[in-house]
Amino acid sequence: MDKKAETNQNHSLQLATFAAGCFWGVEETFAKLKGVRKTMVGYTGGTVKDPTYKVVCNGKTGHAESVQITYNPKEITYEELLSVFWNNHDPTTPNQQGPDIGEQYRSIIFYHTLEQKLAAEKSLELLEKSGKFTRSIVTQILPAQKFYQAEEYHQKYFLKQRG
Repeated sequence: MDKKAETNQNHSLQLATFAAGCFWGVEETFAKLKGVRKTMVGYTGGTVKDPTYKVVCNGKTGHAESVQITYNPKEITYEELLSVFWNNHDPTTPNQQGPDIGEQYRSIIFYHTLEQKLAAEKSLELLEKSGKFTRSIVTQILPAQKFYQAEEYHQKYFLKQRG
């Protein structure tokens, strides 16, 4: 592929950012999807600049373990990403996913555009009305903030463990 074609193809790529508990499993789930070009784990939603895993784990930074996804909307829609998000964690448990407890494990959709915000709000509303959960959904829908890439040993963690 020539440089111009590659640039045009990359120009159509979009970002999505989700927090749904420990970022290792969340990253692996999204990385396997057709149309997802890149995943990166990190920290966002807090007040501490350049946080580290150790600092975020103390639960006082406001950051959530998150996954930033670069995807091709011609191959996978944002609505499909939302569906994967909702179906791969419990959005009714505040500050907890399974055995992981703390504000860094809360459920959040970080939107990058108005269209993403509206799609997230609509999907949350439809899920609430569906009766799938007996408890209320506590997932936050927030504007995307500065995303701090996690340490290298966290990137593609499960893949490295198998490798």
